[in-house]
Amino acid sequence: MQGLLVVTIDGVCKALALRKRPHRPLLFFDWRDALTALLKFARFMDWLSEGFGKIASWAVFLAAMICAGNAFIRYGFDWSSNGLLEIQWYMFAWVVMVGAPYVLKVNEHVRVDLIYGKLKGNAPVYVDIFGIIVFLMPIMGYLAWLSFPYFMNTLVSGEMSQNAGGLIRWPATLALPLGFAMVWLQGLAELIKRVGYLTGQYAMDTHYEKPLQ
Repeated sequence: MQGLLVVTIDGVCKALALRKRPHRPLLFFDWRDALTALLKFARFMDWLSEGFGKIASWAVFLAAMICAGNAFIRYGFDWSSNGLLEIQWYMFAWVVMVGAPYVLKVNEHVRVDLIYGKLKGNAPVYVDIFGIIVFLMPIMGYLAWLSFPYFMNTLVSGEMSQNAGGLIRWPATLALPLGFAMVWLQGLAELIKRVGYLTGQYAMDTHYEKPLQ
C-alpha cells in the first residue's frame, strides 16, 4: 500500500511538472533567433562595404596620380592620350559607385536634413527605417535592375570608346549595377541593425552630427 502511494504521488508530481512546461509546437519560430542570424549578415555586409571603401580609396589615389602624370606628359612632352583621360573617368565612377555603400554604412551620406538633426530618442531610427524601406531600397533595386542589362550589353559586344585611343567600356559600366546592388544590400543591413537596436539586440550610436555646408 505504501509503495502504491509513493508511485501515485510520483506520477502526480511528474504530471504537474509537465503542465508547468510551456507548450512548444513542433514548428516553433523564435524571431530573436532569426534576428540574430540577420545581424550576422549585417556584420558581413559592413565588412564587405569596408573592403569596397578601400577599393574606392585606392581609386582616388590612382586617379590623382594618372591625372598628374597625364598633365606632366602633355605639357612636358607635348603628347597625350584619350585613354589616359578616360581612365580617370572610370576611376571616378568607381569612387562614387563602389564607395557609396561604405558612406551609407558610416552614416555620412548626404541628407536633406529639415528636422532629422532635431529629433530625440528613437525618432531618428524610425525615420531611417521609413527612408530605407520607402525610398532607398526600391530606388536602388530598380536602378540595379535597369543598369545590369546595359553592363551585359557592353560586356558581350565588347563596346569601345568612340574616341581615338579610347578604352573598352564594360569596366566603367560594371560600376553601375555593382554599386546600386551594394547600396541595396547595405541598406538592408542598416535596416536589420536598426530593428536590432529597437529590440535591444544590437548596440548602435544614434548620434547624428550635421555636416558643414
